[in-house]
Amino acid sequence: MRSSDLPEVRALGLFNSMGEENFEALMQAAYLQTFPPQLDLVHEGDPADFLYVVIEGCVELYANANRREATMAMVHPVSPFILAAVLKDAVYLMSARTRARSKILLIPSEDVRSIFELDDAFARAMVLEMAGSYRYVIKEHKGLKLRSSVERLANMLLRQDHEFGDGSGTFDLPYDKRTLASLLGMTPENLSRAFNTLKPYGVEVDGTTIRLTDIKALKTLAKPTPLIDDPKT
Repeated sequence: MRSSDLPEVRALGLFNSMGEENFEALMQAAYLQTFPPQLDLVHEGDPADFLYVVIEGCVELYANANRREATMAMVHPVSPFILAAVLKDAVYLMSARTRARSKILLIPSEDVRSIFELDDAFARAMVLEMAGSYRYVIKEHKGLKLRSSVERLANMLLRQDHEFGDGSGTFDLPYDKRTLASLLGMTPENLSRAFNTLKPYGVEVDGTTIRLTDIKALKTLAKPTPLIDDPKT
């Protein structure tokens, strides 16, 4: 890694509290690289050779079985992904590909495990990151188990409005509708029907642009709860 990149990496939450000597050892074989869109980074079933940290861009985690493919999650900056496989020295349970031009930090898994044993601050940051990932999975699972497809879409639109539209009621979908359907656990056809069901609740769709004209009515239908929808809980 270029010495000019080290301050940017050092400032990241995973690394900013660890000892300087251990940080230098961890970065010795690491590298920071920019990848083009739609590039496969890892394949499910392969050994976890690197820890990946998304610095810029977006990475899609997906899985395949019985000739079906599903989007499992979208990873945005600044976040590592498939951390558990690295610490367990196990295979990846998901594949990953870039969805946009992305700057990604790659650290050899063996070095991550070695420094994890040596540096308490780094180990604590890694455990907190995995705890956050676990809670995210639980929330997603609760949404799939406890909500209808229409309720899942309604709550997702409310979250996207908060994240990308600043609560204004107008925002662009961050992903194409096929990916969105897969994230919500439905087919593209069911997603289209769900959008139609939400029209009386003030949801207007113009290509990738969403307008929420009656947020109160949408919230009445969606019934958002911080135990599923608040990323801070």
